[in-house]
Amino acid sequence: MPEFPIRKVAVLSEEIFHEGGPVADVPRRRAAAMAVVKNPFAGRYVEDLQSAMDDLKPLGLLLCDRLIAALGGDVKRIDGYGKGAIVGTAGELEHGALWHVPGGYAMRERLGDAKAIVPSAKKVGAFGSKLDVPLGHINAAYVRSHFDAMEVGISDGPRPDEILFCLAMTCGPRVHNRMGGLAADDIKAWDGLR
Repeated sequence: MPEFPIRKVAVLSEEIFHEGGPVADVPRRRAAAMAVVKNPFAGRYVEDLQSAMDDLKPLGLLLCDRLIAALGGDVKRIDGYGKGAIVGTAGELEHGALWHVPGGYAMRERLGDAKAIVPSAKKVGAFGSKLDVPLGHINAAYVRSHFDAMEVGISDGPRPDEILFCLAMTCGPRVHNRMGGLAADDIKAWDGLR
């Protein structure tokens, strides 16, 4: 069983009041929770990685709980999400893919009935790298008002033998959304699975 000792956890939260247009009655909230962990596969090729996803499930839940708290604690207000990973330079892109199940399913578990795929990004990056974590509506991938991205990173990581894992959540649509498409209020049961 690989271990992923945590070196650091950070939470970033934002309130967006306007983007150059009128001030919103309710600001849009975005938050990201990040953990920098030791990469047990750094510097070597390992054929079987899938079993390590189970080892990361507690980290997914921990970051999810931090995010929910940062957004006020009411999961009913959270309607957007995304995830990402930055693998240090002694690792490989596939090490970031370990986050698909533990990151995505942690958010689904904590948010309850989320149906849409969790948008994801990953890359191999040097110390201080940033990542644009894609964001989408939790119940339907085609809700244009929630298409967004949040830039994340930690100034002192990931080190070459580390991975930065991130979860992000939002409350509300983009402040000045006006691109039409499927409205959040019009989502039907299976819109999240198209």
